[in-house]
Amino acid sequence: MDQKAEIREFLSSRRAKIDPQMAGLPTYGGVRRVPGLRREEVAHLAGVSVDYYTRLERGKTTGVSESVLDAVARALHLDEAERAHLFDLVKPTNRRARSPKSGPRQRVRPGVHALLDAMVGVPAIVQNGRMDILAANTLGDALYLGFGATPTKPANFARFVFFDPRAPELYDDWERAARDCVAMLRLDAGRSPEDAELSALVGELSVNSEQFRQWWARHDVRIHNTGSKSFHHPIVGDLTLAFESLDFAADTGQMLVTYTAEPQSKSSEALRLLASWSATSEHERSAPRSIPMEIRRAE
Repeated sequence: MDQKAEIREFLSSRRAKIDPQMAGLPTYGGVRRVPGLRREEVAHLAGVSVDYYTRLERGKTTGVSESVLDAVARALHLDEAERAHLFDLVKPTNRRARSPKSGPRQRVRPGVHALLDAMVGVPAIVQNGRMDILAANTLGDALYLGFGATPTKPANFARFVFFDPRAPELYDDWERAARDCVAMLRLDAGRSPEDAELSALVGELSVNSEQFRQWWARHDVRIHNTGSKSFHHPIVGDLTLAFESLDFAADTGQMLVTYTAEPQSKSSEALRLLASWSATSEHERSAPRSIPMEIRRAE
């Protein structure tokens, strides 16, 4: 990705979302030529010169201090995710640019696999920042219908949401789920500008999904660590589950995502049914096939 262009487009998109009244600036009527704040208004609110802010928005960020970035974040009313994204975008420009590259393949430790297996009644998934599914327990796999995994590509939440024809039926609010995927990928792109696999994934999604292209161009970012999701599951019907995302301290870039239902609720009962179904299905898949009578007779 072109880091200077990313900085320019992100800052200009945030600037367009804030009008003078929201920023506490006087309004004098008349038609404004651009939506949101002007560059000089952001500079005024941040306490820097217009020239300084203009250079920042153009991606010329060498030597920019954290206090200036904090001031710009306040001026643009950035939330926690947007502020973190701004810092991620600006800091790499102070280093010599490098070509995107693939990092070492992420592996899930045996202890984490054991933890997943022990969480029998809770869907549990291990994923990375670009939303590759690194591991999942039986119930997690059943909840997301196998994640649309193929022999040629790793299971990935964004691929599942945008490409699997079952996804719009599975999610109670598919658009929200899809927008969340885009915003999380955009956040990870700021953290990992040299991740070649992430760049390839964004390229694949952009080429094959007009909706992804439109939302990617908005430069929205989001931290998605807790909340709830509602599903229309083809096996057990409707579920509303709370999710929590926890980073592994020993495995940078890997996180555990768990889903739980409110006790004594319809969702709790549906989750128990799904656990029973998935355990039975796994047993049937792993059980040795009996030899047909005709073959045994021939032997």
